[in-house]
Amino acid sequence: MTDRLIRVGHSPDPDDAFMFYGLASGKVKLPGMAIEHRLEDIQSLNERARTGELEVTAISAHAFPYVADKYWIMRTGASMGEGYGPVIISRKWRTLDDLRGKTVATPGPLTTATLLFKIFTDGITNVDMPFDAIMDAVDSGAVDAGLLIHEGQITYQSLGYHKVLDFGELWENAADGLPLPLGLDVVRKDLGEEAARVLSRGLKESIAYGYDHQDEAIPYALQWGRGIDRALGEKFVKMYVSQLTIDMGPDGKKALELLFKVGHERGLIPKVGPLELF
Repeated sequence: MTDRLIRVGHSPDPDDAFMFYGLASGKVKLPGMAIEHRLEDIQSLNERARTGELEVTAISAHAFPYVADKYWIMRTGASMGEGYGPVIISRKWRTLDDLRGKTVATPGPLTTATLLFKIFTDGITNVDMPFDAIMDAVDSGAVDAGLLIHEGQITYQSLGYHKVLDFGELWENAADGLPLPLGLDVVRKDLGEEAARVLSRGLKESIAYGYDHQDEAIPYALQWGRGIDRALGEKFVKMYVSQLTIDMGPDGKKALELLFKVGHERGLIPKVGPLELF
């Protein structure tokens, strides 16, 4: 009998690569399922999810309201900031007041970073571009500031940028200490509940394998580190592959519900019904 093909979309980033190492290496196997990995930037995965193309995929939390009819949220695999998150940086400017009437580069219309920008800033124009083009746009003067995701969040200081705002710090204060939901893994509803639970358990086992075999998993993950060394790469991985990634638990679910509530109240995203986690 042929194994069922499960296409899994995730970003070519150290944290996602670390999470999926157990599955990608074949050290974690799912009986009856053949896993095929599709690596694409998060904005592309968000767009693919709108058509339900992949059976399992990473998406931005911002994108979920647009795909809730097709996908369930997996309780495993979420990226959540715990007092840290996307950062607005600039060469010249230091505060949000400085940026009023100016332009900030943001990393894609369906990224959670862009949703946070629209929720928490006012009077600042944004222009979307690929996340890895943002620092160059700031340096060239094409934009006044940039909103950084991925490893830029931990390298910007060493590159001489000013931090205007860390949305993780802002959210922690605004949300009474709840984590900041940034990325999710979702599973397509037409696979059925049993398969959804098997896939969620498989991802949990893959993360556990990575932590138990860091000498294998960290170097593998750093293939997508875009110039960061092992120490910074390991720091970044452990920032976004945390206990909340293994299981988002009640706090992660509450944080998601709050993000969706605030986004909807601001007229930025569709209303989301009760969340069911797999």
